[in-house]
Amino acid sequence: MGKAIKNFINGVAVGITEIVPGVSGGTIAVILGFYDEFITTLNHFRENYKKSLKFFVPLLLGMVAGILAFSSVIHYLLTNFSFPTVAFFIGLNLGIIPIIFSKVKEPGRKFELRKIVAAISPVLVLVTLSFFKGASVTEPAEMIRAIDLPFMLFILLGGVVAAAALVIPGVSGSFMLLLLGLYPLVTYALSSIGPLFTGAADVPPVLDVCKVLGPLLIGILIGGLSMARLIERLLKKHYAVVYSIILGLLIGSVYALFTRPVTFQSGISAPMIVIAVLTFACGAILSFKLGQKRL
Repeated sequence: MGKAIKNFINGVAVGITEIVPGVSGGTIAVILGFYDEFITTLNHFRENYKKSLKFFVPLLLGMVAGILAFSSVIHYLLTNFSFPTVAFFIGLNLGIIPIIFSKVKEPGRKFELRKIVAAISPVLVLVTLSFFKGASVTEPAEMIRAIDLPFMLFILLGGVVAAAALVIPGVSGSFMLLLLGLYPLVTYALSSIGPLFTGAADVPPVLDVCKVLGPLLIGILIGGLSMARLIERLLKKHYAVVYSIILGLLIGSVYALFTRPVTFQSGISAPMIVIAVLTFACGAILSFKLGQKRL
């Protein structure tokens, strides 16, 4: 029971971070110390499905609970205190970097060129992506009414990309959805689930919500399984290089997160800057201490 509760709490943490574009659920998995177990269990699900289910069921329930329960909280914080909120997540990313660097630097070996290239390349990619603001979209309420089969296939593709990003620390699944122009639609569909059950007015029909979340979940399943298998193989053969890439992704994601419009949407003032410094420090110390203990 203790393990199940722990996995549920881990899932809640991942779910909360996936709401924020630019924050990686994979990074949180690394910080909390269950990333390797997540990849291994996902790839060997059928070999011991009972054990795998004991791991994944509470984790997935926690992710769903985190997304549904905290989406309004994160929305409030990003609307009213966006700079301090994003500063906390940036601190989480930067605090784990010394721990990841220790995995890259193998004892008795120099810092090889391949590791340097592996670390710099994702930084350049994420810095480039940060200049893209995402596709131009209409209001989510209009989009959800106009969904047809080709667009459902596009949503499925978005789920594949988002899941691949979720599995890789330093890459945000919600950030990928933002680039594809799907983030407002997905968050609108998720926020409509609760009101649908209460019979509230001005919510989309159940079928329209399913047209968004159904293909998205299928895509997430496909992307998660395929990418997890690839990462496990790479970790076995090129452990230090994989963590070099993760190191670069973490650094690049900090830049990408800091340059997103959402970071400054509530404005900048002297009190906000002071609070942001404190939240940044809290995030950095928290991730470093957790990473130092668990990795």
